[in-house]
Amino acid sequence: MTIKGKAYIVGAYEHPTRKAPEKSVAQLHAECAKGAIEDAGLTKDDIDGYFCAGDAPGMGGISMANYMGLRLKHIDSTDTGGSSYLVHVGHACEAIASGKCNVALITLSGRPRSEGSSGTQVRSRGTGVPEEPFEIPYGPVTVNLYAMAAMRHMYQYGTTAEQLAWVKVAASHHAQHNPNAMLREVVTVKDVLESPMVADPLHRLDCCVVSDGGGALIVARPEIAKKLKRPLVKILGTAEAPKHTMGGKLDLTYSGAAWSGPRAFEEAGVKHSDVKYASIYDSFTITVVMQIEDLGFCKKGEGGKFVADGNLISGSGKFPFNTDGGGLCNNHPANRGGMTKVIEAVRQLRGEAHPAVQVKNCDIALAHGTGGSLGHRHGSATVIMERE
Repeated sequence: MTIKGKAYIVGAYEHPTRKAPEKSVAQLHAECAKGAIEDAGLTKDDIDGYFCAGDAPGMGGISMANYMGLRLKHIDSTDTGGSSYLVHVGHACEAIASGKCNVALITLSGRPRSEGSSGTQVRSRGTGVPEEPFEIPYGPVTVNLYAMAAMRHMYQYGTTAEQLAWVKVAASHHAQHNPNAMLREVVTVKDVLESPMVADPLHRLDCCVVSDGGGALIVARPEIAKKLKRPLVKILGTAEAPKHTMGGKLDLTYSGAAWSGPRAFEEAGVKHSDVKYASIYDSFTITVVMQIEDLGFCKKGEGGKFVADGNLISGSGKFPFNTDGGGLCNNHPANRGGMTKVIEAVRQLRGEAHPAVQVKNCDIALAHGTGGSLGHRHGSATVIMERE
């Protein structure tokens, strides 16, 4: 079964807060849900499918359905880290296409900034996790795991720190137009290289921000979408893929996008040259370089050259990406950036991005997310959409 054309994104909302010590995570989820429902022109009672991930408190979907008063026919709490919300778009399409629900709500929220989280802390996921006895003694932290992938990419393909820095430079050019972005100052390659080294070869400005907040999406069947007074964003193709340590045969130079990307393009029936805008997960600058390669926008090992010299800057570059400033400058709510990748792609397709970064004639957009770490295991998910 294909999901191509079986569902539309009819509502999208990004919470404006970047620090919310006075709000609960459940409250943020509900505020995001309300924003997306209102954006679609629907009511809470129209929602009959609900999708959330590990950031939802308590019993996850059950607790949030109870908190928000949802009456549901279908519920899904698949968790693949930051890529969960792109996976949910695909699962919502499947549920709608098979008649399990008509209007699906997807939410994300969290408060890592208020709670003092950072990518330099060892994160234990508790007893019973099979990999922890083998990995925790080495004290792995998020930034170190991505730095390993960056160092290997540099060694194998000659990628430079200057090329990685161009990813941040492009994001900062876009963030200057976003009033909610945490980092709105335009930076240069020199600024990135002179920022403090966090984990060699990643500098502080190679790393994403830590923010509170969240977002939500509404996915609906075609006949409902076409009755609403919103631009039509049709979902053409989706795919997901986990990548793990493969019994010790781990190759740090590629991500799960190498598997999810081709399948999403095949289902969508479009070529890479058809994509006018791309939201690419940007937990770190190396994440963007590797995913652009793995999605097939350039050959493996040529990602550094591809992103350099302003090629990612909307209006002047050939491959505009993350026009909201992305995780590197705008926000990274709940330490999970997949939701905001879809939201900005929807804005671009609707023609609702900031005029300074709006891509002309944007009719095909791609959003891609990674959850977990490029250094050991992660989930990948790709969504391709079309303005109808």
